[in-house]
Order: sequence, then C-alpha cells, then structure tokens
Amino acid sequence: MTYPDKYQMTIKQAKFFAHKNLVNLIYDNSKFEGTQTTLPQTQTIVDGMSVAGVSTDDVVTIVTLKRAWQFVIANAQPYTIEISNKINAKVAAADSLDPGNFRTENVSIDGTDYVPPILSTEEITTTIQQILSPKDVASESMTDKLLKLLLTMMRSQFYWDGNKRTAFLTVNYLAINAGIGLFNVSENQLPTFNTLLSHFYTTNEPHELMDWLYQNCIYGLKL
Repeated sequence: MTYPDKYQMTIKQAKFFAHKNLVNLIYDNSKFEGTQTTLPQTQTIVDGMSVAGVSTDDVVTIVTLKRAWQFVIANAQPYTIEISNKINAKVAAADSLDPGNFRTENVSIDGTDYVPPILSTEEITTTIQQILSPKDVASESMTDKLLKLLLTMMRSQFYWDGNKRTAFLTVNYLAINAGIGLFNVSENQLPTFNTLLSHFYTTNEPHELMDWLYQNCIYGLKL
C-alpha cells in the first residue's frame, strides 16, 4: 500500500493547527505513560496551575510533554538527529538514565521478547537518512517516509527512555514543517495501537500497523 499525503498546509497553518490542539496532543501522548489525568486536569497543568489529586509523576509527564511540543511548534530549522536528541532530553528529563543521548546498554520492551540492538550514533544517523532521503524511491510521499521513521524509532529504541514520545514528536516536527498533518494516537485508539505495536515489535512486519496509522491517526486542516 502507498501512503499519499492527506493534507497540504503551509507551515504557518500547520503550526496553528498544532497549537490549537496542543492540550489534546499532550493528553494523548501522556497516555503512552499510563497517566491518570483527565483532559480538564491536563489543561490546568498545561496552564501552569496545580491540580489536587494528581500524582507528581503525572504532572511531570505532562509538563515535559508541554515543553517538547512547544519546542516542536516553535522551530523550523532543517531536521538533523540533534532535533530528536533535544526532544528526548525534554520528554525523558525525569525518566531516562541519560536524557537526550543514545542508549549504550540493552533494554527490554514490555509485551515482547524482542531485544533491539545497540546502535552507534553513525548507524542511527544513517538509518534515519536512508528513510528520509531514499536513493531508490523518488516517488515516496513524506507521509510514507514518516510512517517508516515512526515505526523504526519505536522498534529500535534509540534512547534509554521516552522512545514512543520521542518518535511521535520527531515525526510531528517533520510533518508540521512539511505541512502534511499531525500524527496522533488518541486515548480511545490506544488498545488497538498497543496490540498492533506489540505484533510489529515481535515480527518486524510493519504493514498492518502502518495501514492502521495512515487510516486513523493523521489529522489536519482541509483547505
């Protein structure tokens, strides 16, 4: 299956759309970490106010996602791996052994026996370059490339922690600056996403997950 771009927005329009949906994006992304906050509570935390009955861990997850999304929306320089490193440094600031730096030891992934290999900085950079600038697939859409990048970053576990959040924010950084929409898994889509993701981790067969993400998880302004 090919994945044509669904949206054609200017960068200004894409940033506006992301900003208008900021709280929802933070709320949905926080569910990767199992936060128990409601959407109104998330809004209050994003606004900088305290909320009774919300754990410190949940508050930290939301605040770090807010900072990462603000970075994504505010910046437009050409992508390099340093963008992803900065995103990871923000989202995993309280979780990671070494926020913003690639892992140097094995990690396990919940729900699968797959153990991703440890990659060098050069290997990671080359992997991403080959996805974003393939030599033999000139007709590939940006959406196609970003779906591949999203899956590769999640399965490869480049960082010590925060890999799903970093992958989605990296892809959205590129998507916003290409004007092709936002990639987001909503809270009610999470059970299906987790099932498909676990299958992908185990089998390295990407098409079912890519198809589902393309059909259900890309949003934008129809102009």
